[in-house]
Amino acid sequence: MSDTTIGTGQRQEPLEGVPHSMPITQPEQEGGASDVPSFVEAGAGAQPVSMNPLLTMSLSVVLPAYNEEYTIEETVRHVSSVLQQWAREFEIVVVNDGSQDQTGSILAQLAQEDTHLNAVTHPVNRGYGAALVSGFAAASKELTLFMDSDGQFDIEDLQLFFPYIDQYDAVLGYRIERQDTALRKLNAWGWKLVVRLILGVNVRDIDCAFKLYKTRYIHQITLETRGAMINAEMLYKFEHLGHTWQQVGVHHLPRRGGKATGANIKVILKAFKELFVYGLRWRFQGVAGEISNP
Repeated sequence: MSDTTIGTGQRQEPLEGVPHSMPITQPEQEGGASDVPSFVEAGAGAQPVSMNPLLTMSLSVVLPAYNEEYTIEETVRHVSSVLQQWAREFEIVVVNDGSQDQTGSILAQLAQEDTHLNAVTHPVNRGYGAALVSGFAAASKELTLFMDSDGQFDIEDLQLFFPYIDQYDAVLGYRIERQDTALRKLNAWGWKLVVRLILGVNVRDIDCAFKLYKTRYIHQITLETRGAMINAEMLYKFEHLGHTWQQVGVHHLPRRGGKATGANIKVILKAFKELFVYGLRWRFQGVAGEISNP
């Protein structure tokens, strides 16, 4: 058996500790079809069936940024350099979420040098979810990838997603070896269990900030949360609307500078508040269908 599983209408958990070079197997289906979307899970480090370095669909890359003066220039330049080799048409949407350092001035200078860059500015810090919502609203290409701007993800891992874009509505990255503290890993494990219990969302890495969506489907969703709950909300609503996804392992790198906010107690409490307030409402009142304004 491989840790790559293919399932239709039924959740499949990937096996752990199994060599990634073993062949893909098709598990037997139990029971009839269900309303849960089909998806494929690719194991950590698994290589796509075919590698085509040319992305034929246009791409928006959304980068939320808060006080990232140490990393934002390198991240933007690297993303632009790689995509100029791969994509016929792309844009980089950086949402400066009320940064109090030099992030804004760095982005202003970069925008003068690179016409692919679209810098969106929040006058005050509004939260990670709000930054993503603004970025999604600004995204104008056929595909939208969002990734953190702190340098912990490498845009070159996007090539692992290429073979699956036509078949699935989204490709979700999961961190192969998460480069975070033990406390953050523990928090993430607990958060995943609570989200699964309340929303029924069952993915390997809910908050992995390296996910690719077909833009038209993002624009079908009303995004209501504005904090760290945003990923769980997107996946719940995406699944509820019957869309499909695949999960692929990506590299997670040590943070090069700046300060992570994910373990901030205020961020955590806001995420749990939004989960209970919105999550219970969605379960009992249903899901809205059009993207909201940030």
